[in-house]
Formats: sequence, structure tokens, C-alpha cells
Amino acid sequence: MKKFILSAALVATFGANAFAAVYIKYYNKDSQKHVFTVKMDGSTKSVEFNGSTTSAATIQGSGTKAIVQTKCGDVEIPDNSKIEIKDGCIKFVN
Repeated sequence: MKKFILSAALVATFGANAFAAVYIKYYNKDSQKHVFTVKMDGSTKSVEFNGSTTSAATIQGSGTKAIVQTKCGDVEIPDNSKIEIKDGCIKFVN
């Protein structure tokens, strides 16, 4: 019961986004693995997408959007997005 009260107090104090992350489903059409730099919550992180595979990645942080830097420019990716990687570039899919 004490853990529940503490969790509820943390959510009330810091908001629901305190436990957020950005979850991305992806298909990497390229044979090589890509490691992109990500800006989220004012800090820089990296995310790895394995080559020639369909998978998912989670970027830890308190936001619900991440800005991924690719050779084709910066891409803002919201939580629960589906993307495709081709030639090192990201595009959204349905």
C-alpha cells in the first residue's frame, strides 16, 4: 500500500510524463545497422536500429516525442510511431 501511495504522490507531483518514453516500431530496409543521435528532454542519447529487420526500439525519457538526427535531416518521432528506414533516412508508415 505504501508503494502505491508513493507512486500516486510522484505522479501528482511530477505529472504523468514522469514515466514516459518513446516507443518506435520500425522496419530497417538497409542491410547495415544504423545508430542515430536523439534529442529528448534537453539531453542527447542514441538509438540503434538493426539492419534488415523489423523490430521495436524504446527511447527512455520523460517526453512523448524524440528528435532523431539522420543524414536526411532531423525527424520528430512521437510515441507509438511506425517508421521505415531506407538509405539512412526515416519515413512514417501506417
